[in-house]
Amino acid sequence: MAAALRIGVIGGSIAGCAAAVAGSRAGADVTVYERSEAELQDRGFGIVIPPQLHAELLGSGYLDAAMPTAPVGTRVWLTRQPGGRSVRELARQPSPVTPCNWGLLWRSLRASAGAVRYLRGQPVTSVGRDGAGRAVITTARSEEPYDVVVGADGHASATRRLLAPGLRPEPAPYAVWRGAIPLGAPAGRPRELELLRDAWVTLGFPGGHGIFYLIPGGPRDGDGSTGPGNRLLAYAIYGRPPEGAEPGPYVHELAKEHFPAAWADIVARGGRRSAACHPVADAQAPRVARAPLLLAGDAAGVTRPHTATGAVKALQDALCLERVLREGPDVSAALERYADERTAAGAHLVELGRRMGRAMVEETPDWPAMGQGEVDAWFRGVLAGTRHYLYEEAPGTAAGYGGRGREPVPPM
Repeated sequence: MAAALRIGVIGGSIAGCAAAVAGSRAGADVTVYERSEAELQDRGFGIVIPPQLHAELLGSGYLDAAMPTAPVGTRVWLTRQPGGRSVRELARQPSPVTPCNWGLLWRSLRASAGAVRYLRGQPVTSVGRDGAGRAVITTARSEEPYDVVVGADGHASATRRLLAPGLRPEPAPYAVWRGAIPLGAPAGRPRELELLRDAWVTLGFPGGHGIFYLIPGGPRDGDGSTGPGNRLLAYAIYGRPPEGAEPGPYVHELAKEHFPAAWADIVARGGRRSAACHPVADAQAPRVARAPLLLAGDAAGVTRPHTATGAVKALQDALCLERVLREGPDVSAALERYADERTAAGAHLVELGRRMGRAMVEETPDWPAMGQGEVDAWFRGVLAGTRHYLYEEAPGTAAGYGGRGREPVPPM
């Protein structure tokens, strides 16, 4: 089956490149259609992936061992001291993660795709079927038949509408600001930077929280290298801009009002151009594959970013795709197995993201009143028995990141 299989991938971002690697490793002839004319390595900010998944991707050839990462093993919970601007540490939890630079991850996947045809500047205008039941991808330049079409065209996926015509992302009542700051900007805050060299930080405030962690810089960041000394400070801050406020710049006002002085200063020093404001929403296709169509990454389902699983899910989708194609016996059966596994995984993620959003943004606890025991107990309630790689060693939870989606609990 695999030797004669033709796969067309719509979208050349992380999900699309990972799917291309999967198809190629399964012996298929793969073509990727990317609408953008430009290379994509400068897009995106920081992401984290489970150490076990990172090791699996290295071992199976999806990623190059030379791709830099910034692994840490601990999560530190902070808040602002009541009545002042100083910081108070609430708790520490074992939480090993492997932070990556989005652009460097994309570049590594792109290189691993090898002989795959990667067509830049070719947006797909439609997907139809021919008389033999194969999918046909149409662009302004060509019409090509494929045995499988992978929709990896992101959160606003047009391919998803073919499998779930009425599905629309459901918005959350808050936004997220993402940024990546060269370490030269917060250089005057050595204590904070020292903490971040060994941990990732959650900073709670009334009505939201912020996440801070270090990621590798790219060749255009810092000293121009991708070596271990080149780092960026990545953050994601969740909150609700007041009515009438300009959403983008408001993150600086939010940090000034609610953060300890040192952390507010870090956000301010990054400058207004370092942050991008995004709405938060989620959606999940009722079924993520029906031959000859298959959805991957955000096209299959969008979860709130608290779960830190956008890229993770796309990579696990690819591992699952490779496996089902290798197992055979035919394309339809392979896609059914993929749909069984990845639809359930996505649905669990959406529910977990909503639960985390309610607890950490919409109905935040009294952060200053909490200590280690209170944080542990509170977050056990948030997880409600769900396994998640960010909290795999938190008290009362099971370990594991879910591997390739074979677990009955959500593979993160």
